[in-house]
Amino acid sequence: MHDGAMQFGKHFFDLYVDNNDSIKIVDVGSQDVNGSLRSVAPEKCRYIGVDFTPGNGVDIVLDDPYSLPFEDGAIDACVCSSCFEHSEFFWLLFNELLRILKPDGVLYINVPSNGVFHRFPVDCWRFYPDSGLALQNWGRRNGYAVVLTESFIGPKQKEGWKDFVAVFVKDGAFIDKYTNRICDFSTVFNAYSFALGGTRDLREYSEPKKKRFKLTNLLPLTKR
Repeated sequence: MHDGAMQFGKHFFDLYVDNNDSIKIVDVGSQDVNGSLRSVAPEKCRYIGVDFTPGNGVDIVLDDPYSLPFEDGAIDACVCSSCFEHSEFFWLLFNELLRILKPDGVLYINVPSNGVFHRFPVDCWRFYPDSGLALQNWGRRNGYAVVLTESFIGPKQKEGWKDFVAVFVKDGAFIDKYTNRICDFSTVFNAYSFALGGTRDLREYSEPKKKRFKLTNLLPLTKR
């Protein structure tokens, strides 16, 4: 886990999750690879790490990455960091995370918005500023009253990554339970807030420009 992902995960726990032993947290993609969100989670909470491969930080190994072994409405908070880019069908996993959350439960996702190609075992996706609202609307099409509380793009970290972060409440009727936002306490851009109802600090961004090269070694096309 890179430096920015750990930092934003800690902010999420500090602002959205109470520190008591009645709280259940599920971390999907929990294997400790250069760090884990477990290390910054509230100490008293029950923390359950799941992944599709065994390893340090994994309490439950999944047979199917799109079927989580928890009852409907059983979990207070779900976190999924540096995982959606490796999920071929992340929209199915998103629905599963909503399913297991309590009505007032919160979901935190952190996905690269840029970065090098890195298979684990595949690397399929990068997320842009509108991805959070797209996931909200996908959840609603599938029968959930989910609300995006905030989303943003973090600044480029020392390891080269820019993070896309989004926080959701499973049922919008409980949006007032959560009054603090990570984006109000962090230096971020392309920030969306439910209270704001739009995006602030909007800016274009891209990978660093590199020297152009000509495709001189391609074979000529032939007609069939």
